Amino acid sequence: MEQKEEMKDKPSKSLSRRNFLGTVGAATAAFTIIPNHVLAGRGFKQPSDLVNVVGVGVGARGASNIQGFCDPEMVTVRRYNRDGTAIAREALAESLASQLERSAGQTREPRKIANIYALCDVDTNYAAHIFEAYPKAKVYQDWRQMLEKEKSSIDAVMIGTPDHCHAPIAAAFMKEKKHVYVEKPMCKTIYEARHLAALAKEHDVVTQVGNQGHATEGTRQTVEWIQSGVIGHVKEVNLSTNRPSWPQGNLQRPAAVRVPGSLNWDIWIGPAPMKAYHPNICHFNWRGLWDYGTGAMGDMGAHIFDAPLWALNLGLPTKIHATSTPYSDDFLPQGEWVTYEFAERFTPGIGYMPPVTVTWCDGGLRPQRPATLEPGRRVADAVYYGEKGIIMHGSHGAVPQLVPADEGFTGPEPWLARTGDIYEDFIEAITSGKKSSNDFSWSSKVTEVMLLTNIAVLTQRSNVTLEYDAENMRITNLDEANELFHYEYRQGWSM
Repeated sequence: MEQKEEMKDKPSKSLSRRNFLGTVGAATAAFTIIPNHVLAGRGFKQPSDLVNVVGVGVGARGASNIQGFCDPEMVTVRRYNRDGTAIAREALAESLASQLERSAGQTREPRKIANIYALCDVDTNYAAHIFEAYPKAKVYQDWRQMLEKEKSSIDAVMIGTPDHCHAPIAAAFMKEKKHVYVEKPMCKTIYEARHLAALAKEHDVVTQVGNQGHATEGTRQTVEWIQSGVIGHVKEVNLSTNRPSWPQGNLQRPAAVRVPGSLNWDIWIGPAPMKAYHPNICHFNWRGLWDYGTGAMGDMGAHIFDAPLWALNLGLPTKIHATSTPYSDDFLPQGEWVTYEFAERFTPGIGYMPPVTVTWCDGGLRPQRPATLEPGRRVADAVYYGEKGIIMHGSHGAVPQLVPADEGFTGPEPWLARTGDIYEDFIEAITSGKKSSNDFSWSSKVTEVMLLTNIAVLTQRSNVTLEYDAENMRITNLDEANELFHYEYRQGWSM
């Protein structure tokens, strides 16, 4: 496979892979490439047998997602501050196969369920460790150039950028009939969520949102326990998280500093309003700013809301009310308490399910303790109150358990299909022509519930409980709230 591919550092300047790798330190010079026949003997398939996946936004969370599809060929270690200001990288000149061979207590073969064909990140320094880890992958700084030049070779894309860039990138790839895996949250606005779901259906592509919990045993157990009536009808659910772990609150945007040469700030800004660069925003803390992120709910909502929405077949809420700590024009609040009302429903195979009140709190707040929860036992991230008992579990559907504990409880016989993890599920859906388990038709609804939270927070000073007509995507009792379902993209950007 070709290893010398142009990468645009700036619109007027190109940088070859050889020149790029030369700039990231002599330690990379000792890297070797493991022959395909050696990798095949260790459980790898030949690249020609695999789905070609490209990555957009691979410096941080996207790097983990890429490794979900394929272990790195070279082992690299990166240490850096979350603001990206002090990056020290140590690259180890050995293959993953060699490391596993040397490792005491080796428990698995190297993982390669897809071929990492190309990698793209707006900051070539921040993502250098992942470029080094996949030396055969072509390298780009502008995802639009990658899509245009590699269109015929790309099968699927992994999108790990900040939230505000998810939708334009996903839409562009789907329009070219490429399958899409996008990190959670699916997107930044409710309009984007619905539009992406419609595009996926129109272009008949496989989609997946990076909610690892949807594929876990714990989530499936929760669904089976609830829908089998273990605790009877559920009328109340309390959800909570300790996020945010980044700055939020009544804060002002930090003053501008010069953009580093390794970063294309224009592409990073994408469809958002053009504003000045600061390292305390760019690589991690963007999660807490209205322009780019979706706050604690965007970070953890999919991991915590997914199981109750699935288990209780909740659909979309009819009413939403929020209260929060102070926030600013730039930053989301540090903490919030939100209440959602879901209507009664009739679910095939289950029957009548009553109305449900769901509460969400974050910023370190936790809901009240169940009266029957044993002293010293922590309130989990999700607590379901049924007419016959209580179930709670952690984020990602982790370890459902009864309250009070019942060591003799085994639960109903499993009846939901068990899949591999979400990466395996995505690739299997592509190769088999089936739907993935967490595709846009489902995850767009989860995302919509999450994003209604921010609309309720932004309109809380109107002192009304928002009434939601989901069919028409409209708040019926506060016109100004409907302006928050989307925003005007910066010129040159679209879906």
